[in-house]
Amino acid sequence: MLNKRSYLVFIFLLSLLFLTGQEKENDSTSIGIDKELVVVEDLNIERKPIDPLRPSKAAFYSAILPGAGQAYNKKYWKIPIVWGAIGTGIYFYVRNDKQFDRYRNAYKRRLAGFTDDEFSDADGNPLISNDGLIRAQQQFRRNKEVSLLVTIGLYALNIIDANVDAHLLQFNVDENLSLSPHYQYNQMENSSDLGLTLNFKF
Repeated sequence: MLNKRSYLVFIFLLSLLFLTGQEKENDSTSIGIDKELVVVEDLNIERKPIDPLRPSKAAFYSAILPGAGQAYNKKYWKIPIVWGAIGTGIYFYVRNDKQFDRYRNAYKRRLAGFTDDEFSDADGNPLISNDGLIRAQQQFRRNKEVSLLVTIGLYALNIIDANVDAHLLQFNVDENLSLSPHYQYNQMENSSDLGLTLNFKF
């Protein structure tokens, strides 16, 4: 009796092992089919090394010579803009300074008792009054100061632009860090799949 029971238990265990083995084989074949359906894309993304000193170098070069930082960032089209902007500010500063000197020199000569300044006629009659010379000096001094402030502001903007541009050139925008919508046609179900893919790969 004991031998029959142990024999039945042995057959039961053997059949159980046989069934689980078949289930594993079925699972492996189904996995193999699934693997054939899945398309794996091998992304060979070339990553550039990050240089933490690049922004400070670009700012330093632009501080020494305006436009040099833009050349360091390989944004050559910005160099004429930088030179044109700063050159325009310097031009207006020099022009207003010369005009200020003209009216100041004429006013000084009149205070000294001379009547042969450039704002007087041949007979020594003033074409512009002393008050007019004072107002002209005030106006050109103000214009000169504004031109100087604008030129300094453009110079600082040139440095900031080079620094920010160098930061943005190293900003990681590859497909390993992306949030993108995708559309895929499912041939098995004859339907379309819409989705949103968020990739984080380290």
